[in-house]
Amino acid sequence: MPILENWQHWTSFLGQNVAQAEQAGISSKVIRQAAVKIGEYLAKNVDPKNEQERVLSDLWGVASEDEKEAIANCVIRLVQNKNLQ
Repeated sequence: MPILENWQHWTSFLGQNVAQAEQAGISSKVIRQAAVKIGEYLAKNVDPKNEQERVLSDLWGVASEDEKEAIANCVIRLVQNKNLQ
């Protein structure tokens, strides 16, 4: 996935998609649930392409279900904040 090769592009892509989901009226809970599913998919199927993804992958690998939800929520907030800048 070329979009995953650059952290800035990846977070920009996520931010745009979170903003679109919010504008479409999708609830924060549903967005968080989708983020967890995406995290699971990436952890199982995609090798990290940069240092930031490696850290997220390592954290995801040792996290409990509650912690995975917290990580996903933090990533959502990160990309929302970047989208506002």
